[in-house]
Amino acid sequence: GSRMLLLLLVLALLGPTGCPKTEPLSGSSQESLFRGADRYDFAIVIPAGTVECFWQFAHQSGNFFFSYEVQRATGIANNRNVLATASDPNGFRLGASQDVRGQINFLTKETGFYQLCLDNQQNHFGFIQVYLNFGVYYDFNVENKQMEERKELNDTLEAIGVSIRKLQLHIFHMWRFYNFARMRKAADSFLLESNYNYVNWWSMAQSCVIVLSGVLQLYFLKRLFNVQTSSRQKC
Repeated sequence: GSRMLLLLLVLALLGPTGCPKTEPLSGSSQESLFRGADRYDFAIVIPAGTVECFWQFAHQSGNFFFSYEVQRATGIANNRNVLATASDPNGFRLGASQDVRGQINFLTKETGFYQLCLDNQQNHFGFIQVYLNFGVYYDFNVENKQMEERKELNDTLEAIGVSIRKLQLHIFHMWRFYNFARMRKAADSFLLESNYNYVNWWSMAQSCVIVLSGVLQLYFLKRLFNVQTSSRQKC
């Protein structure tokens, strides 16, 4: 009985009315809708010969940004290049970048999930660590700017609100530049650590080769003199 009531309740919720939208209906309010910035930054390890993809939801008329940097790579070839692609909700490729670092920027023409992929198929013997910074932010359109400029003359609170929104956008762009600096710093740190380990191991190997060659030289010289003394005694 309780299961039957729960099933009927689920069917009623998923009926013709559908799921409620999180965005307000167009024309429901005369006030302009200010959307915040949805952004992410993290590092991910991509195994050899694999492709990792992400989906970011974006509304129409948004500014989509996608930047990456390979922080370190392992393997025999030690290939630090990675293929990054961005596609719209219909699967159409909007941009591609194949390098150690790069960025893809575009305007979102429709609402939906945009696909971001990182391809490490060129590196067959080692993984790579990539730092990602992607998201979408929404700016004011021209009509809203004109309306807000008119309101600024009569309404002090509206002027303060517009100034705060502009400040938020400036802070957002400062955050993006800060992430670029973080990506470069992390990549340089891994490169210095790799070079340090390489120099240490190479110096140790050369030292071992020098010591071994010296020991072998002494051994063969000693053996040569031993053969000469024994041959004289026989004569």
